Amino acid sequence: VILLYTGISASAQLFQSTSSKITFLSDAPLEDIYAESNKSKSVFNISDNKIVVLMKPNTFIFKNPMMQEHFLEDYMESDKYPKATLSGILHGDFDVRKEGVYDVTVEGILNIHGIEKKRAIKGNIIVRDGKLSVAAKFAIQVADHGIKIPSMKIKSIAEVVEVSVAIDYKEVVSK
Repeated sequence: VILLYTGISASAQLFQSTSSKITFLSDAPLEDIYAESNKSKSVFNISDNKIVVLMKPNTFIFKNPMMQEHFLEDYMESDKYPKATLSGILHGDFDVRKEGVYDVTVEGILNIHGIEKKRAIKGNIIVRDGKLSVAAKFAIQVADHGIKIPSMKIKSIAEVVEVSVAIDYKEVVSK
């Protein structure tokens, strides 16, 4: 993840993820499909408000193993597109040294299934008990990222999925 992040200066106030939870929900007429991953990586540079999140679709866990297999092979094509990334700049007034919940927007590039899309994603920075975290919930139109849903599956798989992100950070102390 740090290699994805360019422009890190010696004086940067850098945070890296310690834990994460990314979920998605496909709420379709015939069936809800829910999956969760706790294996994303992220770097957040407070000095210039840049953030990078890297996650691998093959880390999503489903209740039904068959759904997981179809998701990875038929829709995400995880062998061909092994990672998804968000790289952007956080906008909003926040102070990582002061307790509170701060409204922010990440403006940047979301890359899923090999297709990059400019996005503005609203979320929060949470500072509580000296710990920093970010949270967001947003919708993704699967067709925007070249993910095709066969017409016979349209009642089982939503064309728009809801994604929730929660990432906890710790400050990287330079030596």
